[in-house]
Amino acid sequence: MALYSSAASIQCHRVRFVLAEKGINVEIVDVGSDASAAADLAELNPYNETPTLVDRDLVLYDAGVINDYLDERYPHPPLMPVDPVSRAQLRLVHHRVLRDWYPLAHELEGATARKGEKPRKQLKEAIIAANELFKHSEFLLSEELTLVDCTLAPLFWRLPAYGINLGKPGSSVQAYIQRLISRSSFKASLTSEERELILNATR
Repeated sequence: MALYSSAASIQCHRVRFVLAEKGINVEIVDVGSDASAAADLAELNPYNETPTLVDRDLVLYDAGVINDYLDERYPHPPLMPVDPVSRAQLRLVHHRVLRDWYPLAHELEGATARKGEKPRKQLKEAIIAANELFKHSEFLLSEELTLVDCTLAPLFWRLPAYGINLGKPGSSVQAYIQRLISRSSFKASLTSEERELILNATR
């Protein structure tokens, strides 16, 4: 199995976290540092985008599609609840994170300080408004790690790089973030570029 990945991509990070959490043996191919891999990617994926997963004859792209496949193909540990109501509730939250928060993160990546003011403010306010959701269980709406957490962790890891400090109003979110980023699987999912993001932001 091989994952064509970009070292600083938040979408690729989602997949790398799931792979690490499940302990899946995979070759991570960094297309940014390998010209031949970049050429291969153009043939594998009609959108020429990362992440792209190759598992024998199967080629998948889109982080959500890949993570759903990995959770079904490697069911231990499960990253979604068995109960259909709980699954539906988590999927709805997941949808909102991807629809409301991720586009703001994408706007902030590479934005100038001035152009980043509006999405920075919007993302900070949206996360703080959700603070209560993070109070009641170890993970978001669950006592076990789920695919939603695997999507939130890469976003929250990047908050210092986005210039966002949640402060006291986001205290429950911050405690949740610490639980996520202290996991050995999350640490294993980080690239050197992603580690550098935070080092640069805190200097």
